[in-house]
Amino acid sequence: MNPDLKKNGLKFNKNKKPYIKKICDISGFSAWLVDGEYIRTNICEDFVNYDQHYHLNFIPEKEFWIEKETIPGEEDYYIDHLLIENRMMASGASYKKSYEIASVIQKRERNKSKIMRGLRNKINHKKELLDKIHKKLLQCCGNVKVWIVNGEIVRDLFDTNFSCGGHDLVYHFVPKNEVWLDDDLSEKERKFIFLHELHERGLMKKGKTYRDAHRSATEVEDSCRHNPKTTDKKIMEEIEKQN
Repeated sequence: MNPDLKKNGLKFNKNKKPYIKKICDISGFSAWLVDGEYIRTNICEDFVNYDQHYHLNFIPEKEFWIEKETIPGEEDYYIDHLLIENRMMASGASYKKSYEIASVIQKRERNKSKIMRGLRNKINHKKELLDKIHKKLLQCCGNVKVWIVNGEIVRDLFDTNFSCGGHDLVYHFVPKNEVWLDDDLSEKERKFIFLHELHERGLMKKGKTYRDAHRSATEVEDSCRHNPKTTDKKIMEEIEKQN
């Protein structure tokens, strides 16, 4: 993160990036669709899907930021989550406790969705369920398959915190030797997340902890975001390491 962005006096112009459009006003807050790629490249790479001031303090106090999705439809879940998380943290609760309680509420609401009603009878039929989750086989890296997946189904069924991507060495629900990329990623940003997940998985396969592997992957991703011409070469290097 740019250290200047930690200052409490930071101001954002609503007519410029990262703002795209206002979703609604609710309970004294303004919920905004924002450009997540721009934020991760220029402000903070830790911003994914949605967030609020008490977790990422560059977000104005009375605003909720929700990333514009390639496939929209989850904004209401995120707003409900942020209302609970923000109010708990404002009252002194830790982020961990606030996030966990808000996630329980979000999961309960997702269980009422049309998608979940259609999938309940298929949860015990693994192949049929994976056929719903897998959208496109992006690439085979040796014995590792990289899939574009239906991110909303993954969040509905397994983990409301799933965002951008993940792999089998971090998420128990990802099949062995698979990397998943969220279908909400734009094609432009997909390369950076692809690189991140392959680099992280390669290090974990060699025995690195998730924390160390994730930190290294974040550094590589951030470097390529600022020097995008190097991305393809870095990806090829990571593909070779998977074999």
